[in-house]
Amino acid sequence: MADSDSGWKFAQCFGDKGEVEDITEADIISTVEFDHTGDYLATGDKGGRVVLFERNDGKKGCEYKFYTEFQSHEPEFDYLKSLEIEEKINKIKWCKRQNAAHFLLSTNDKTIKLWKVFEKSLKVVAENNLNDGARPQNGRIQQLKLPKLTHHDTIIAAVPRKVYANAHAYHINSISINSDGETYISADDLRINLWNLNISDQSFNIVDIKPVNMEELTEVITAAEFHPLHCNLFMYSSSKGTIKLSDMRAAALCDQHAKLFEEQEDPANKSFFSEIISSISDVKFSKDGKYILSRDYLTLKIWDITMENRPLKTINIHDHLRNKLCDLYENDCIFDKFECTFSGDGQNVLTGSYNNYFHIYDREGLSDIALQADKSAFKAKRVGSAKNKSMLSRGKTNNRKEEINVDAIDFNKKILHASWHPNENSIAVAATNNLFIFTYV
Repeated sequence: MADSDSGWKFAQCFGDKGEVEDITEADIISTVEFDHTGDYLATGDKGGRVVLFERNDGKKGCEYKFYTEFQSHEPEFDYLKSLEIEEKINKIKWCKRQNAAHFLLSTNDKTIKLWKVFEKSLKVVAENNLNDGARPQNGRIQQLKLPKLTHHDTIIAAVPRKVYANAHAYHINSISINSDGETYISADDLRINLWNLNISDQSFNIVDIKPVNMEELTEVITAAEFHPLHCNLFMYSSSKGTIKLSDMRAAALCDQHAKLFEEQEDPANKSFFSEIISSISDVKFSKDGKYILSRDYLTLKIWDITMENRPLKTINIHDHLRNKLCDLYENDCIFDKFECTFSGDGQNVLTGSYNNYFHIYDREGLSDIALQADKSAFKAKRVGSAKNKSMLSRGKTNNRKEEINVDAIDFNKKILHASWHPNENSIAVAATNNLFIFTYV
């Protein structure tokens, strides 16, 4: 990543419907995910729809075009618990492509589905015994012809190949496909299940933190992910701000973690909101599996997988909001779950914020590029750079707090979901019902 302010450029925007009043709840994008090649991009929304985009090879740079759209989930009702199950797509994960078709997993709160997306040829009868006009008056046909089918059109079809249901009593927050390409995990608030992609009626419970007495419940699982290289390792984060790395070779039930990544809180900073803001909303492995990226409400942390007691780097994202925590608690914004992601080369990290801003940092935390996913402001704002290391001290944080007018922040505009192209410096960002593509040039 170069040091030029104009390095990141807006490339595309999908889904713009004009005025905010026209946006319905169902149109709000709830997940974004590139496939392993970066040639395809998937989004899911609160209406249960999945929209796929394909790289437009006819255009220069990183541009995409509409590929297909299908209804993945429908609203359901659990009659035993008298609960309505939303159709909202919580996560989408692509399976590695092995043939001409695409396979991807999508999930709402309760049900995971494996979708096959493929090109289907539509054929029509092009020649039969009636093509040459009316029958002879005597009703006889001189020459009998066999009907022939010819290609009429090619459509993109999506069919559910597997439905993995009835395995979670609580809301599913994560799915992650294993590096072996055969299994995946799904995590809800209290349990993590291991599935075989080919078996939909059976799963294995590998983590269960549900206490015998629910009144003794002190934490919930917030996210889970498989290691990108070692099929026996996975991690999960909790609302207590901890990350646990588990090894499936150790035991069938992985309640005993192999490593615990936790930073002890300074007792002087403890407050009523401490537990809420320390809850981890997302965790990601770097592509080489050597680093872990975690996001809580105020900070972004980069961990070395070999060092458990403290993060390599803590980046303050919302330090300017510390004095507004009471107001944020009142309007429920303190519970917003911001995602985070590594770049394909692992040298940079990305996470979202309010006012439709998102931030790109280098792994050392020496630079902060703030970009706004807004058609009226497609300019990168360099907050700090490696050239000006004096800005990297505590004074930098103070300067940023002075720059940001907290009272002018629109907390309804927020970047919760984003994905980084696996091989290029291009990113996809969801802002309400719009999908923005930014690329580094």
